[in-house]
This record gives sequence, structure tokens and C-alpha cells, in this order.
Amino acid sequence: MKPVFKPLVAAVALAALAACAPRATLPAAAPAPVAPAPDSSATPRQAFIAAAHPIAVEAGLDVLRRGGSAVDAAVTVQAMLSLVEPQSSGLGGGAFLVHYDRATQGITVYDGRGVAPAGATPDMLLGPDGKPLPFGTAVVSGRATGVPGVVAMLGLAHRNAGKLAWRDLFGDVVRTADQGFTVTDRLAQLIDSRAPQARGADAVAYFRNAQGQQIKAGDTLRNPAYAAFVRRLASEGPDAMYKGETARRIVARVRQGDLAGSMTEADIAAYRPIVRQPVCNPFRVYILCAPPPPSSGVGLLQLMAMIERTDIAKRGPNDPVAWVKYAEASRVMYADRDAYVGDVPTVPVKGMLDPAYVASRAALVGERAGAAPQPGTPPGAVTARIDATQEVAGTSHFVIVDGDGNAVSMTTTVESLFGSGRMVDGFFLNNQMTDFSFVPDGPNAIAPGKRPRSSMVPTIILNPDRTLAGAIGSPGGNAILAYVSKTLVGIVGWNMPVADALALPNLVARGTAFNGEASKFAPPLAAAMSARGVTVRGGSGENSGLHGVMLRNGGFDGGADPRRDGVARTITLPARN
Repeated sequence: MKPVFKPLVAAVALAALAACAPRATLPAAAPAPVAPAPDSSATPRQAFIAAAHPIAVEAGLDVLRRGGSAVDAAVTVQAMLSLVEPQSSGLGGGAFLVHYDRATQGITVYDGRGVAPAGATPDMLLGPDGKPLPFGTAVVSGRATGVPGVVAMLGLAHRNAGKLAWRDLFGDVVRTADQGFTVTDRLAQLIDSRAPQARGADAVAYFRNAQGQQIKAGDTLRNPAYAAFVRRLASEGPDAMYKGETARRIVARVRQGDLAGSMTEADIAAYRPIVRQPVCNPFRVYILCAPPPPSSGVGLLQLMAMIERTDIAKRGPNDPVAWVKYAEASRVMYADRDAYVGDVPTVPVKGMLDPAYVASRAALVGERAGAAPQPGTPPGAVTARIDATQEVAGTSHFVIVDGDGNAVSMTTTVESLFGSGRMVDGFFLNNQMTDFSFVPDGPNAIAPGKRPRSSMVPTIILNPDRTLAGAIGSPGGNAILAYVSKTLVGIVGWNMPVADALALPNLVARGTAFNGEASKFAPPLAAAMSARGVTVRGGSGENSGLHGVMLRNGGFDGGADPRRDGVARTITLPARN
């Protein structure tokens, strides 16, 4: 039997939930339908990790077994994913990390998004004819790469919330790079894809065996160059990326070929991660906290607030009207997100979550699909602008809860498949500059030192008393907002186990398109949705990589997306002395 939820009266942005800010007064909420987190001093203590590769999960769990914090484990998991899942994230990319501190009940957002070099220009992704470059041309060029931020960001998070020494977080990564790991079916398929990055000289050379043959699933892949770099990273700290030989090699690599990049060693040395306050808003009995701009956390929270003003939760996952209303709410959210969100000071965050504005946007959600919605005018908004961003699917996500009850939700990326396809020191360089709008207009236009808009929304879920309720996130380019919101509807609205909610069919409704996993909707359900104007088509925006966890009944209810190679594991840790 489903619990009865009492909707919250108002949608309140709780920016003061940041760890460095005073505690905010939370709005009243209905009693949570799940038990609060158990006292982490009790015996036994448990810890949890869900990530996109079993080797990365096991490396992170080893850190937790040795007494490491959630942030310590995040450093190790990211370094290992850079090796075993290079198509999605790596040390040459960027990330957002959202950290929950159990002792203070505070949330801190670490922005490790890369930045545009000082020599970047608004028209750098236009061709000689003044038209946007073809994406396949831009993505493999030197201009595609921005200054990588993930290593500096992890260094800052570790200084603030680490327990083990930095140098002690990389041993498993070095050993795996030296000894090799088994190539999965998914990695082998992507190596063999027609993506221009996979066809580039660096990727072709890396993914060949000693006989010059392309590696296949089941083969062992070694990366001695990466092992050597990670050894230096362990001993020198983040400076190993931002100063010296690696920085010189990054600059040299992006300046090669046609459409050379403008990055300099000074650009790399100048990179700084940013500590930000989260954007928080209620959703039923919980409080959702996600990164602020240039992330799209405000878009996710706006969507969930609109969904709460519908009867989707009462209808359930087999009701076509529930999916049609979900699609319509998604389209409204994307219209606003695309028009207003970017690395600019004019994003109307409070306005997009204003209860009256949310209600006016939710009023557009009906039982049939209408015309593609236009951007609204939230309080405080400047004029909506044209958006020409070509954000493609990619990226990785992981969730960690340590034995002390601290949590990390981190989404990390080299942008699209294998980033730009260019490698330095055994890792791929990002193509994050192509996450800017190719047309030099709007909030996501290119500018020196600017961070491209991101759809990454690693989310922490709180109970009304600020205790940890869960965490979630996904890769997937602009579809991330759809993947995460779909799963939250399943977990909270439909009271599903996390694994079942992750496996729900993906539906990405944006503009005039309804993309997703058409074959996963039961034929009668799909036909009924189509009769109401939502015909789901496959072929794009459907490769999620969700990882999530909820604290329920004194334990972890977690899962890994069945569409990828990930796993979710809970371990028992020794009691404290």
C-alpha cells in the first residue's frame, strides 16, 4: 500500500543548506514514509558505493575499509574510472561533486567544471562561412578542449573532507593500469564505433594490441603511461596536472592540427575550482539539493515542483496519462532551462522556483501533448535568448556513503565519447568547449574563463530534519534531467525500490522530440501514449547510467543502471573504538 503524501505548501529555495552557511528553517513536510538514517555509531556500520564499473567500486570500497571518507573514496573511484571507463569520464575532464556532511548536516557543492581558455572567442566554433562547424569536425579539434577541472576540484574536496593521505588513494589505480584490466563488451563496442573520436590517431593507437589488432571484449588493456602519471599525481598532488610536464603536453596536443586550440600553460595553472551553495527545493516529503548554475540543478528542481502539482504520483507507471503529463512537464522545463541557464549572473534561479511561477508553468501540463512550449518569464528574468547548444550524451556518475554517514553524489565527464579523442599521459582530453552554444548568443555563449552550461545534476536527498535520505545522478548529456527526474518519480511518487525505478523506461521530451526507449514501453501503454500525442522514438538520448541510493528501514536501498556496466555494493565496517 502506498503511503499518503501531503504536498508542501510552498517551494522554498534553501541556499543556506551549504556547509559554510547558517542552517535554514525548513518548511513543514509530511512525515517521511521511510525510517531516518540509523545512528552511524551503532554496530554494525555500513557503507555504500554505486558506480559505473565493478573495478572502480571495489577500489572505492577498499578506501572505505581503510577508514577513508566518502570524498577519499571519490578520488579513487574517479581515478579508476578514468582508466576502465575512458569513454565517459577521466582526469582530463570536469565534474560536479555534491557532499553531505553528517556532523553539520551541511551540503557543499564543488564545481570542477572546466573553463574556456583566455584566448577563447564567441565565434570560435563557427566556420569561415559564419555557420556553426559540424559537430564531428569541432569535437576532435584542438578548440574542443577546455582547461580540465576534476583533479583540482577533488584536491580541494579532499583538503576539506578527506581523512586518508592523498598519496594513499591511488595504489589500486596504479596496479590496475600496470597489470591491465579486462575490456567489457560495452567498452569494446564503443571502441569499434564510428564516432570520430574513436577513429582518431590517439584512440586507434591506444586500443591496439601488440600485433596491431584492435582490442576486443575479454582482452586485457594496459596503460603504463597512465600508471606513470598517477604515480606523479599521488606524490605531487594536483599540481601534477596543472604545472610542469603534463600541462606542457596538454598545451602541445591541443595546438596540433587544423582548428588548433588557444590554451596556454598559464590557463592551466590559473584553474581554480569553486565552492558553491546548492540549490534546494522540496519534493513531497523530501528536500532535493543539486548544483546551481552553470549546472542545471534549478531545471531539475523546477521540473519536480511542476510534477508535484500534477496527479502523476496517483496514476502510477502503467498509466499513459502519467507518462504524457511527465513528458509535457519535461518540455516546459527544458524550454526554460535552455533559455536562461548558463555561467552568467542573470540566471533567475529564485524566479524559476517561485511557487506562483511554477504553478503557472504546471498549468500548461495536460493529458495530451500540445505544441512545443516556449520559455516563460520567471520573476527576475532577462529576455529569453536563442540557444544553439549541441550537448551530446556521455559522462559518468557515482554515489558514495561512508561509514560515518557522509555522502558524495558526483557526476563527471570528458563530455562526449572519449572526449576529443586526443590523449595525454594515458588519459583523454575533454571536448567541453562544444558544450557551449556554437552560435555566439544567449546565456551559454563562449567567453574567456567561462564555464559551459552543464546538464549534470548530482543530487543529495534530505529528510525534513536534514538527515540524509539518499543520493542520485546520471550521465546522458541534456537527457540527464529526464533520467534523474524519471527515477525520482519512481522512487518517491510511485514508492518503487531504487533498482526498479532506475530501470523504468527512459523518456526524454524536449521541444518537438519525444526520444527514449520505445521498446521498453509495453505495446498497449505505448499505443495509448501515442494516441495522446507522445510517440516515443529511439535513436538518441537514451543511454542513461543512473546510480542512486535511499536510506530505508535502517539500511541502503540502492542500485546501478542495468544499461551500463555498473554495480551497487553495501559493505559492513568495523565498529568504532
